Amino acid sequence: MNTVRPVLAGLLLISLLGAPTPVVAQGSGPTTTESAERGSRPSTTRLLRQLGGVPCPADSAFTCVTLNVPADHFDSANPARRDVVFAVLPATGERLGMFVTATGGPGSSGIAVADTYTEYFDPRIPEHYDIVFFDQRGVTLSGGLTCPDAAATYYRTESRSETPEQEAALVAAAHAFSTDCVAEMGAPDGLAQLGTRQAVEDLEWFRRALRTPKLHLYGESYGTQYAQAYAASHPDHLAALFLDGVVDLTVTQMGYYAQQAQAFNDTLVATLEACAADPACAVDFSGEPLAAYDALAARLEAAPVTVRFQTPAGRQNRRFTYGDLETVVASQVYGEWDRAILARGLAYAHRGDFSYLLRLLYISLGIDPLTLDAIPDPTYSDAMYYAVECQDYGDFTGSPESRAEQYLRAGDVVEGAVPRLSSIFYGDLPCAFWPGSAEGLARPAPLTGEGYTTFVLGATADPATPYQQGVDVYERLADAYLITQTGGPHVIFGRGVECVDAPVSDFLATGARPAQRETICEGEVMASYVPLPPSDAGGYADVLDALIGFEAELNVWPEYAYWDGVEAEAAGCGSRGSLAFEPRGNRTLFTFARCAFTPGFVVTGDGTYNANTDRLTLDLRVTGAERCELKYTRNGEDYRVTGTCDGERIRLER
Repeated sequence: MNTVRPVLAGLLLISLLGAPTPVVAQGSGPTTTESAERGSRPSTTRLLRQLGGVPCPADSAFTCVTLNVPADHFDSANPARRDVVFAVLPATGERLGMFVTATGGPGSSGIAVADTYTEYFDPRIPEHYDIVFFDQRGVTLSGGLTCPDAAATYYRTESRSETPEQEAALVAAAHAFSTDCVAEMGAPDGLAQLGTRQAVEDLEWFRRALRTPKLHLYGESYGTQYAQAYAASHPDHLAALFLDGVVDLTVTQMGYYAQQAQAFNDTLVATLEACAADPACAVDFSGEPLAAYDALAARLEAAPVTVRFQTPAGRQNRRFTYGDLETVVASQVYGEWDRAILARGLAYAHRGDFSYLLRLLYISLGIDPLTLDAIPDPTYSDAMYYAVECQDYGDFTGSPESRAEQYLRAGDVVEGAVPRLSSIFYGDLPCAFWPGSAEGLARPAPLTGEGYTTFVLGATADPATPYQQGVDVYERLADAYLITQTGGPHVIFGRGVECVDAPVSDFLATGARPAQRETICEGEVMASYVPLPPSDAGGYADVLDALIGFEAELNVWPEYAYWDGVEAEAAGCGSRGSLAFEPRGNRTLFTFARCAFTPGFVVTGDGTYNANTDRLTLDLRVTGAERCELKYTRNGEDYRVTGTCDGERIRLER
């Protein structure tokens, strides 16, 4: 099931067609015995060289290898082939095995995040293990099948189904998306071979090519779906299994989405309850965040609102709908920091300003806020999400129209039980119309995990993979450990929480097992809330107070807060004007053009932030309530402003 996790952009599609592959040769399957693995194994570096390995894109430390595998592993009469790319970072010290990561989605590029993820591993893991990531068949380097325009259109469709007319519109949108998405990605052959059942056999080919008897396999979110499928098919080739943000494969498609819709509702409620417990957050909602949200949702259900939206090119009028609200909320409740940003957007809307939420909407949908064009993301594919999902799940049978009708009727129960975000339930509705989608597919037998150790990780505030599903999987396993973070994000390993990371890292490095089967780690639902700025400049005590507030708002302004730090970008400011930012080594350069987050405090100028020293310097001209020429400096927690305001010299420190 779906996950939203930042990944790196800017990858180039590579092809190693014709590269020598002595272990996995074109036209032959993997070796049928383990004799090569039991013999004297060449070094991983040498094997990668023999397999035609080349440096992975974007200055990665990993080596990329392309395997040419059968398009259909289960039909020997089918001659079709396809390329699948794996990225490997050989162990730097004594090799204990191979640690493979299956990332979320489906549809995300594992290779795009390989270097970033590895930076957060305990150093003992890359010392003793070959680290492996991959782009699943069809994704990025392994096919690049995408449909960003169709996806951007579909995700802005109203997903209400309270009337026959709304239901018909919802079905029509799902049908149109399926048709348009397949057309946009070039109507490729072999859509029916893109499911997880085929993809795990690609990993098995890779395991044999690298002559590794057993894998240590980590899966996150959808990756737990993938990892469990591999475990069921190749249990003898697993040394250990790590499931983080767990999908219970025994649950039906409709059962999963019903539980997920409830989990999204519960995480939203928990977020707003955490806001109510934070005095600064509660004040911005007039003391009742949950009631304010429900009132906001009711207002948007009645009619869209017109938003005065500031772009770098000027102000434009935009619409914000009930469906947009649910899209933003669903995208922003995955992690603690994202929830704090969401709370600010909802607080702005409570104040009557929907532009912050609209900025978050454009980011979540990958839409250019100036042109409203879809921004292609080479590291994630909505097309591949459905190409996989519609093969892995299929509760209903009959014509596409009949399956869509059965889906809608199942949704009636969910809408009656889940008060908020019940539209999450309809996430797989396009599968009714997706070419070659599964029908009447039985769920697999429960995974028992015989013969290897499994770690199950989960957070109680995870909206995407409901926590109880992980508990249910854990309780069926023969040799398992459960690590629970209270509150917490969707997917918890590698986020710097020692209580979560240490048991996994210690097991990999030394074989040490936790002292008890179940570990509880403290967490939070929402990160620290940054209060909204005053409604006008009169709310600031002095010009230094205003500049501190300006910097605070800059740091949580959506375009900058979610910036990847790679390309120069620009954004409209809240009240008027614009700002731009670009990377320059370890520094960020800013330019402000009549930028105001608060009416009456308008800033023009430029500045530099040095990440190494945590120093921000701004040279600014301020207009509005006062006219000032200022130099603002922050060193760590020391603030200073010097210059003149209305002809008088000032020097303020804090």
